[in-house]
Amino acid sequence: MSTPTVTAAAPELRRWTPPVVEVRRGTPATADLSGIAVLAVPVAPGEGADTPLQPRPGAADAAVRHGIDLAAVCAAEAVTGAAATATRLPVPAPEGGPQRLVVVGVGDSSPTALRRSAAALARAAGTGDVATTLADGVGPAGTRAVVEGFLLASYSPPVTGRKAAAEPPARRLVLLGEVALADVRHAEATAAATVLTRDLAATPSNLKDPAWMVAQVHEVAAAARLKVEVRDADRLRREGFGGLLAVGAGSASEPALVQVGWTPRARPGVPHVVLVGKGITYDTGGLGLKPRESMVAMKTDMAGSAAVLAAVAAAARLKLPVRVTGLLALAENSLGASSYRPGDVVRHYGGRTTEVNNTDAEGRLVLGDALAYADAVLAPDVVVDVATLTGAAGLALGKRHAALFSPDDALADQLAAAAAATGERVWRMPLVEDYRPALASDLADARQVVTTPGFGAGAVVAALFLRPFAGGRRWAHLDIAGTGRADAAEHEVTRGPTGFGARLLVEWLESVAAGA
Repeated sequence: MSTPTVTAAAPELRRWTPPVVEVRRGTPATADLSGIAVLAVPVAPGEGADTPLQPRPGAADAAVRHGIDLAAVCAAEAVTGAAATATRLPVPAPEGGPQRLVVVGVGDSSPTALRRSAAALARAAGTGDVATTLADGVGPAGTRAVVEGFLLASYSPPVTGRKAAAEPPARRLVLLGEVALADVRHAEATAAATVLTRDLAATPSNLKDPAWMVAQVHEVAAAARLKVEVRDADRLRREGFGGLLAVGAGSASEPALVQVGWTPRARPGVPHVVLVGKGITYDTGGLGLKPRESMVAMKTDMAGSAAVLAAVAAAARLKLPVRVTGLLALAENSLGASSYRPGDVVRHYGGRTTEVNNTDAEGRLVLGDALAYADAVLAPDVVVDVATLTGAAGLALGKRHAALFSPDDALADQLAAAAAATGERVWRMPLVEDYRPALASDLADARQVVTTPGFGAGAVVAALFLRPFAGGRRWAHLDIAGTGRADAAEHEVTRGPTGFGARLLVEWLESVAAGA
């Protein structure tokens, strides 16, 4: 007979509400700006000493409205026009309009520069609604970058108890000029994907066990009209998902494999993409217990599954003409009497076996099950997995680039292009064939990790371990262990869970749809 589990009452989370984004025709001189606290206009670096600064759309109108010599004031405030800079100018406040004027440096006005500049505006504007011409005439990619940058830099994580929820820098962002509303709505969808990923990853693990994640999937799926199928622990046992069952064995919270899908209207040749996300809702390391300091951030060890869920929901919201199936491999790697052990042999879905060497290398075990299932049952045209998998990826590339592995050059190039477009940067790493023998086992098809002292290449070896589970499918692996969390805010990234991967996946899905 099992012993009842007694838990303390969990706190209720209050989530951040993003600013409303509006589009208004007109210039700072002609548009209705009543109720707007801040007017922000772009400037760019000049071409020499005679023209140190170039005003961009709306800057001249703002100067007239505030009755200033914009060039002189900007010179006095050392405004350079460099991207990701925002300067509040000391100017007279006209009656019946914005009381504050901010000039935003946009650099070369590339999407990356505009995204970072909009993020700088979000942090510099102070409280009150903001109107800006940053998106005037910059095209679809530029408009999307402006909206994403402002919304994502405004983000605050969920709060509990008596702590007041952080107010966004603005409750409303008004875009002035020639701005396509469709591009704004597109950017809201992609930013919402990142926000959802951040919210899920930021949720503390006394709330966030696999069952809670399943409930979140159902909630998201209901809003986006997605199809959901859940394999609970009993079904996992019947169908032979040994990796998920082994990892989750030591926890009172049972593992699950969640399948969530978006299917567009029937059309010949629609590609089928499967996204697989690591969903370890908390990682103690199991019997290979982590040091206390290493456990603090482990509520975010399910960030890959959150990014997958968010990407599938965004694909539905944007009605992308590509079939997308997300697999969320959910488990809690805990310490208990039934925890799996070093030396165990695990039988994965489909029959492949793994000799366990390190219970803190659990992510590859749950991903192996999900990848094998995708290959055998879902028959995808391409499969991409996303995981906070190895500390080695962070050591190799730091916190600004995820590690990208794929034996398929075209697929790797597509993902790298999506990364460049979204600012979620990746660096392709090699699948070194010479390292494969280091995973050989006397007992099983493979070892879980390399046991040779000083061997290194942990991220490469983990990718090599995963590759056979994908069968002969086109496959890529994103190790986001370094990029999934941030110690400080930078541009559109806020401190804490970053939401990395969600926008990258959506951008890549759009390229897949465009090429279908």
